[in-house]
Amino acid sequence: MLVAVDTADPGRPLQPELDELRSLAQAAGAAVLAEIVQRRARVDPATLVGTGKAREIADCVTQLAADLVIVLNELRPRQRRQLEKIVPAPIVDRTMVILDVFARHARSREGQLQVELAQLRHRQSNLIGIGVDLSRLGGGIGTRGPGETKLEVDRRRIGQRISVLHRQLEHVRTQRSNRRRSDGREPLIALVGYTNAGKSSLLNRLTRADALVADQPFATLDPTVRRLWLKDRRYARLADTVGFITDLPQDLIAAFRATLEELDAADLLVHIADAANPDWPRQMAAVSAMLHDLQLASKPLLVVFNKCDVASSAPDLPRSLRVSAKTGEGVGALRNALAAALG
Repeated sequence: MLVAVDTADPGRPLQPELDELRSLAQAAGAAVLAEIVQRRARVDPATLVGTGKAREIADCVTQLAADLVIVLNELRPRQRRQLEKIVPAPIVDRTMVILDVFARHARSREGQLQVELAQLRHRQSNLIGIGVDLSRLGGGIGTRGPGETKLEVDRRRIGQRISVLHRQLEHVRTQRSNRRRSDGREPLIALVGYTNAGKSSLLNRLTRADALVADQPFATLDPTVRRLWLKDRRYARLADTVGFITDLPQDLIAAFRATLEELDAADLLVHIADAANPDWPRQMAAVSAMLHDLQLASKPLLVVFNKCDVASSAPDLPRSLRVSAKTGEGVGALRNALAAALG
């Protein structure tokens, strides 16, 4: 069951984010039975939704035999603890679902280390009041991943494991930095964008690669780099990176620092946006905010709208390109634009 509090923030309409939460839940393997929205001026500090709405959620959980409640809003340990006194099901928040999706898609050893680090950091910051829901889950969303075999660990043991992961990821970071220096003969182009915007599909179209493509959030975690022909005898390296999302958990950003350094080393960033998604302005704003937070806003940037073959009316922003990774439409113009941008 999905639960959200709508505070009527004009800058953050609820429905797109609720639809996004449904996609995340499905990517984590959940079947969504119902959605409950509480509209109020501000979240309740004790139970998030208010006592009356919490009882309504409890009744709905019982009637539908739901075995998990996923909350869109940020959930504090105290609020989770109070909710679980009323609702007869484990309760997880959006961050835990995102972490679970990352755990499902982590294939490389580096990706698994990064996901485990993010999971432990999130658990460490929410340790008070989290024991009840973790012990009751016993498996599924919120418990999956390489660092989740023992669910109830104290702060000292979590801190020790985090220190080990930091050392291992620092080694990965050094190796990645050495590789970048050794193959720095050709310029590096990095694809960035909202999750599920079609970055991997475009990389495959441009380089004839076979990177994993899936119609779900965060199908790509590990960076993929392929050689790209531009024109004449000019080549570049094209990197596909992890997708962004609104309010991407800080624990994940910190854990994926080594991966995101590919963006810092890039000579050109290509912002891929989903032209077929009516919510593209919010998604583009989220990516721009993330690039700013990563101190990458000054990097040369090319905006590309993908999926124009299925867009009812493709956006027409100044100095942007429109392509279709599926049909190849506009790819030739994109290749020329990449060559021109690199000088």
